[in-house]
Amino acid sequence: MPELQRLRAGHAPAVLAFELANRAYFAASISDRGDEFYHRFTEQHNAMLAEQEAGTGAFYVLVAEDGSVLGRFNLYRLQDRTAELGYRVAERVAGRGVATAAVRELCQLAAQHGLRTLKAATSHDNVASQRVLAKAGFRPAGPADPADIGGKQGTWYQRELAAGLRPPGPSER
Repeated sequence: MPELQRLRAGHAPAVLAFELANRAYFAASISDRGDEFYHRFTEQHNAMLAEQEAGTGAFYVLVAEDGSVLGRFNLYRLQDRTAELGYRVAERVAGRGVATAAVRELCQLAAQHGLRTLKAATSHDNVASQRVLAKAGFRPAGPADPADIGGKQGTWYQRELAAGLRPPGPSER
């Protein structure tokens, strides 16, 4: 059974393998990250860990029983009890409910981070992502700026969560 795990330093090799193995698949529906992403992967991975430690991001990987990464599920721009959700799953598990299950689980984890609202943007062309968001309880919330989704037209989706499980910190009051 795949397990959603908080991103750690030790995940780096499996995350890079996931990104490389699925690069063409991802580029078909979202903008390609470009060669620079892969050349500077270790630096970027470490920056995400630092952001997570600072409390401005929460990053998760969906790990298969064999240790390979099946997906990435990120909460970023955490502020005012709101965060943006971004995710991607491996081509080999796409269409099997894996993304929907992981997004639902992440919504539960988000409440533990003190979040009350999650937002996600997807292009009009990315019907699979629209379905995942709808099944996970997100509702359309307005047009997305093409700059937010790789230059494509799209929509922001939003989901209200149960009240956060911890009191708001100083920057959240």
